[in-house]
Amino acid sequence: MGSKWRKAKLALGLNLCTYVPSIHDDDDNDDKGSLSSKHSGGALPSPVTPGSHGLKLSKSLSRSSKKTCSICLATMKRGDGQAIFTAECSHSFHFQCIASNAKHGNLLCPICRAKWKEIPLQCPSVNPPSGRARINDVDWAQDNALATVIRRLPPPRSNPNRNAAPFRQASEPATFDDDESLGHQLDSAQKSMSDKNYRDSGEGRAIKIKTYPEIPAVPRFNSSANFTVLVHLNAPTSVSGPNPSSSQPGLPHVTQTPRAPVDLVTVLDISGSMAGTKLALLKRAMVFVIQNLGPNDRLSVIAFSSTARRLFPLRRMSEMGRQQALQGVNSLAANGGTNIAEGLRKGAKIMEDRREKNAVASIILLSDGQDTYTISNSDGSRNQHNTRLLLPLSMHSGEDSSFKIPVHTFGFGTDHDALSMHSISEISGGTFSFIETESVIQDAFAQCIGGLLSVVVKELQLSIECVHPEVHLRSLRTGSYPNRILSSGRKGSVDVGDLYADEERDFLISVNVPTELSNPETSLLKVSCVYKDPLAKEMVNLGSEVLRIERPKVVGETRVSIEVDRQQNRLRAAEAMAEARAAAEKGNLAGATSILEKCRKALLESVSSKAHDRLCLALDAELKEMQERMASQHVYNTSGRAYILSGMSSHSWQRATARGDSTDGSSLVQAYQTPSMVEMVTTSQATLLGSPSSRRLVRPVWASGSLPKPR
Repeated sequence: MGSKWRKAKLALGLNLCTYVPSIHDDDDNDDKGSLSSKHSGGALPSPVTPGSHGLKLSKSLSRSSKKTCSICLATMKRGDGQAIFTAECSHSFHFQCIASNAKHGNLLCPICRAKWKEIPLQCPSVNPPSGRARINDVDWAQDNALATVIRRLPPPRSNPNRNAAPFRQASEPATFDDDESLGHQLDSAQKSMSDKNYRDSGEGRAIKIKTYPEIPAVPRFNSSANFTVLVHLNAPTSVSGPNPSSSQPGLPHVTQTPRAPVDLVTVLDISGSMAGTKLALLKRAMVFVIQNLGPNDRLSVIAFSSTARRLFPLRRMSEMGRQQALQGVNSLAANGGTNIAEGLRKGAKIMEDRREKNAVASIILLSDGQDTYTISNSDGSRNQHNTRLLLPLSMHSGEDSSFKIPVHTFGFGTDHDALSMHSISEISGGTFSFIETESVIQDAFAQCIGGLLSVVVKELQLSIECVHPEVHLRSLRTGSYPNRILSSGRKGSVDVGDLYADEERDFLISVNVPTELSNPETSLLKVSCVYKDPLAKEMVNLGSEVLRIERPKVVGETRVSIEVDRQQNRLRAAEAMAEARAAAEKGNLAGATSILEKCRKALLESVSSKAHDRLCLALDAELKEMQERMASQHVYNTSGRAYILSGMSSHSWQRATARGDSTDGSSLVQAYQTPSMVEMVTTSQATLLGSPSSRRLVRPVWASGSLPKPR
């Protein structure tokens, strides 16, 4: 082959998507091969530019795909007893690994997502009866019973009945009201199974409300100005049954769950800084998202750089919709600047203009850079006070806003604008995740959609009412959830919004306790809530029992409630994080670490810490990690700021976020992962590793220890 082919082959061997030279049957024309302008699967590769000293590649690209199988991650060596398959895109795999993928209909390269014209098949003999053997330059032992057999795929047939809209549109419409109709959301068999499971779940679909006083008794003739009560909410468990369509061996058991369908818009940064590995991993993560959305879910993708464009309308992820979505994602190429505001504007417009609406709606935003079009000053400097300008006004959550679509933001790498990304998520009611290591992006997306695909409660509002005529509300400590105190302190409410299956919320209520002259107990509060069941499409009203405390004449030694103390520690740690970040932004890193150290000491003296409470241990480990990320101004700028902001987002919303280089539930900081999140992340990791034996099991922190799950 000519020099062009050798250069392209080198680049492809290093896990890069690039143009591939045309292959001619005539050997005399080898030197005349030109670079193809397209992959067969429609993937538009990222260009590779050779420098004066060869290809300039990051350390993460230095490993050749010809040395490591990207499916099982085992080394491919000469003579190790395993056959090697090399695809036409030049990526190599263990034959047994890739043949298993092809057996189940996966015809895309796991690395570059190029669609293969030739696929590997297993054959019991080294000399296949049909097809042709493809032997590359990697040797294997002679006793290997598998041979690399290739079957050429037939060209795609034209389908005159195909009514899907073409992928490439001449121009975007002025109004994005071309969303695909919701149609029949379940076929009759699935609907029967889902309805039966849902009916059989009975009271399990209702939220559970519990209240805990900080101490069970107060002396009769004593009073308290600030008495703490914990209100604990536990969302219903999703109703699951076996999914008969999930029979692929080696992957985790996937459940068929009746759930609320989702409208999802992903706003993806494809600026020049995303070129290479970042874009390849982003594509892989989006493929995972597409494959895990159901036919009732709808997806649209916005890609932005200097400008933003909609790849395809809001479309159901049926078989045809998935094909179009995969084609659109594979076509992405990185170039240009970073216009986050324009990407979000179009994402919001899709949600605003849609004709029909699924029960759940959300936007996912990923960026690795800083907006260079909206919040930069004329001299190129950044004005962080203007970060709110990145989010369209219609998406600013509040009492007067009827458009409440949460934006879950993902800061990718060490150069993204963590302050802006956190601000966008906080204003809209979403979460902010920090993806420090490139390889974690798919797991981070998996954790997010694992929650979105399990919403069981919509528009939840919690109400608190004082029972005793002399009891009044002093404060509501609810994190980022909007709250209000009404009727001269006699009533209060908290806007909780949506809850995922099995998700928990804890709010601390401060009230006064009056003296009692004769009553043996005092009735403090009555808690109730109202929410929408997204599956039954009906409003649900629930109330709890009245919270009472004992009022004896003399109280012996009393112990503070572990449940209350645990949540006081969580809020204490969250407040310390915010205070430390404010100090660090002013350059006072020593003061910031001192604030975190003081909080750690207070945690260790708490009742829950002495009881070896796992959440308390998690908070201490998290605060220690934040101290280490404030070792210098450079470390803080590159990772410390984003790590702290992601932690603040997680604790203020009581929802799991990706932080640093892992979403692994064995990490102590992931106390908010729900079972649906765990299952989706486990599926993601099993997909990446290929082999169940090498899969990391992801569990909430309380699942791996002997201590009970925190309430």
